Amino acid sequence: MKNFIAELIVFSVLIAIFSGCVQQGAYENNTSTANSPLELRLATTTSTCDTGLLDILNKKFEEENNIKIFTLCEGTGKAIATGELGAADVVMVHSVQAELNAVAKGNFINRTYMMYNYFVVIGPENDPVGIRNASNAADAFRKIAIMQSFFISRGDDSGTNRMEKSIWLAANITPAGTWYLSVGKGMMETITTADIKGGYTLSDRGTYLSMKERIKLRILFESDRTYLFNPYHVMAVNPGKFPKVNYELAIKYIDYLTAPSTQDIIRNFGKDKYGEALFIPAVDNN
Repeated sequence: MKNFIAELIVFSVLIAIFSGCVQQGAYENNTSTANSPLELRLATTTSTCDTGLLDILNKKFEEENNIKIFTLCEGTGKAIATGELGAADVVMVHSVQAELNAVAKGNFINRTYMMYNYFVVIGPENDPVGIRNASNAADAFRKIAIMQSFFISRGDDSGTNRMEKSIWLAANITPAGTWYLSVGKGMMETITTADIKGGYTLSDRGTYLSMKERIKLRILFESDRTYLFNPYHVMAVNPGKFPKVNYELAIKYIDYLTAPSTQDIIRNFGKDKYGEALFIPAVDNN
């Protein structure tokens, strides 16, 4: 009987201790939740991630606002689709017509011009098909097709891939055959494949510059401002269609990206390392 009473006392003490631990843990968890950062979901094109610009922009925004940004890096087409599923709060993309179509459908609002650079056609330094002498981007692509030199396409419905398709259309060519390789990859992987194959590809200037020292490919054509202009916009997912998105935080992020201090960061990013900026802030597009 004495043993039973002793065991009961020990058991009661253990229960009390455990209960106190649970309550303390619950209090600590509640405190952590109260102080934890707000969360913003960003879907964006690969070039903003691959160049390293987004790391700098997002880190500053997170630190200044106690916000955690969850970033999904994918082609523009997929980034827009992510937003249209309500799986992002804001998107940063570079395909003007696709953006306008998505806005017209009511899926996005507050579309804001953020920055730009230019697409470039890159290839082997000896330029076997002579695109350096092309009159425009369509002429450059036409020369590649006639010679059936390797052309590596992203094939991923990205902004770059959509621009590539529009250039082929302007050249009145449907690319096909063993010389045309659609890899379904991001920009860095596509450039790497083109480098291995000794072929040509279309790239945004920023990603190319970030890889220039690691590859043999060089910029061979860049003088067509009609097709090669590459603007980036940021858009908030419409809370009227997707009530669970964090619209207020998305707008705060958009305002941050277009603020003078952030535009200064964009203007100077890459100059020290690459000798020129990888992107040009929207405010400089006069």
